Amino acid sequence: MGTAFSCSSKEDSMKNSITYAGTKTLETMNQAKFYNKWTFSKFDKYLKGDILEVGCGTGNFSSTLSKYGEVTAIDIDQSLIQRVGEDKSLKVATGYGDIEKGNYFFPEKSFDTVVCINVLEHIKDDERALQNMCRLLKKGGKLILLVPIYNFLYGEIDRAINHFRRYNPEQLKVKLEQIGFTIEESRKLNFLGALGWFIAGRIFKNKQVEDSKIQLFNTIAPFYLFIEDFIEPVIGTSVLIIAQKP
Repeated sequence: MGTAFSCSSKEDSMKNSITYAGTKTLETMNQAKFYNKWTFSKFDKYLKGDILEVGCGTGNFSSTLSKYGEVTAIDIDQSLIQRVGEDKSLKVATGYGDIEKGNYFFPEKSFDTVVCINVLEHIKDDERALQNMCRLLKKGGKLILLVPIYNFLYGEIDRAINHFRRYNPEQLKVKLEQIGFTIEESRKLNFLGALGWFIAGRIFKNKQVEDSKIQLFNTIAPFYLFIEDFIEPVIGTSVLIIAQKP
């Protein structure tokens, strides 16, 4: 999820570096085809009806989401909105939307499903953003939330792509319940990815996910993720939470 500024030259330079690092990482992670497909399989049964995608980024999941319902995709980065909107193969309504401030390109509307994949960690006031997601859901609607976890994994890659935080899974579930959600499912994902993230971001101080590492990841992911189909790992890079608006 990008960040829009109108600032001085120094601030513009800072913005450009953040945008480049974030966009580069999005494009690199898009190459993790098997992992993205595997992750999607963990929540696709909850997709239906009117679907809101919060923070569509480069449109990595938008096309697949459109197979399950009518998709509205929002982001605060105008360049990414334009990029996704220009892709005529995507049958998605795309436009500006700030889930933190509650400003959207569409008129008042409610949704059966809200999908927020690797976005909440980019939002300063994440509690307000979650409250707005709850407001946008119909009664009985589902929030599909995927976020990075564990502060000990927070490193240079997180800083470079403007992560405010990584989450404690249990604390996040409490926050969701306090807002008014009920938790239907919670599952940690990607044990091996957590090890790689720690080594790259904390030990080697890398600021980007390297293409070569993604290629290696693509090679080995089908073998170890098969195990995670049956056993939830003790730690992971992310937690997937399915929450319902009562």
